[in-house]
Amino acid sequence: MQVQKSFQHDKATLFLVSTPIGNLSDMTPRAVETLKTVALIASEDTRVTKKLCNHFDIDTPLTSYHEHNKHQKTELIVQRLSEGDPVALVSDAGMPLISDPGDQLVKTALDQGYAVVPIPGANAVLTALIASGLPAQPFLFYGFLERQKSKKKAQLTTVEPLPVTLIFYESPHRLKETLVMMLEVFGNRQVVVARELTKLFEEFLRGRMTEILMHLTDVKGEVVLLVEGNHEEAVVDRWWEGLTLHDHVAHYVAQGQRTNEAIKQVANDLGRTRQAVYKEYHHA
Repeated sequence: MQVQKSFQHDKATLFLVSTPIGNLSDMTPRAVETLKTVALIASEDTRVTKKLCNHFDIDTPLTSYHEHNKHQKTELIVQRLSEGDPVALVSDAGMPLISDPGDQLVKTALDQGYAVVPIPGANAVLTALIASGLPAQPFLFYGFLERQKSKKKAQLTTVEPLPVTLIFYESPHRLKETLVMMLEVFGNRQVVVARELTKLFEEFLRGRMTEILMHLTDVKGEVVLLVEGNHEEAVVDRWWEGLTLHDHVAHYVAQGQRTNEAIKQVANDLGRTRQAVYKEYHHA
């Protein structure tokens, strides 16, 4: 067990800093202050983060941290923490770790006793969800689906029965292909396509999958795809309807159950107490 008191410790801190997903006005004062005061900023793409830093007059040194160098850079960042230097991790947009690298760094920092402090801010998943018109809870954020069609279909089949709002990231050039597959797996559910969130051309498309597919043309910009959950009532096979109570019990006895076990199973089938079924069976 580990207890972290985020601002009552004597070691350097790893800050997870949220950045705007489009509109720079969504950068919080706390995020700016944190990036100015840490010793190093680890960023997914230093070119993108450099533009952000220039806008807010942040001159903290940058180092890259992405999927291809995360093992090497995790060691470097933890070394800086061990030297007493606070470090911030940012992604290109939104919250670090949400479909972005950072899990390994956070785990390593925690394992070695450093505090990991989130600096909340803009996030495409929740921004799209609250304006979607679909139930805001419960929801499942799946992130990006596999590109290979067979793997993507298997993923969609896995989540198809869930009665929760499903949220995915998808690239604009694969959106139509994904919606066609979702129509095949999910049926014609309500869907929301949210794109260019917080930017000048922010757009929400809300409707049935067939309607959205008919409307789609040349989609551009970052896309969040939300799908209503499966709210169909489960069909219960009430195979015992028409049987007498004795025949119902006899069915399970014929399968090898003892009489008392069969009576308990019948009670479960009928939604009655075992005692009531036992009494009726023996005194009918």
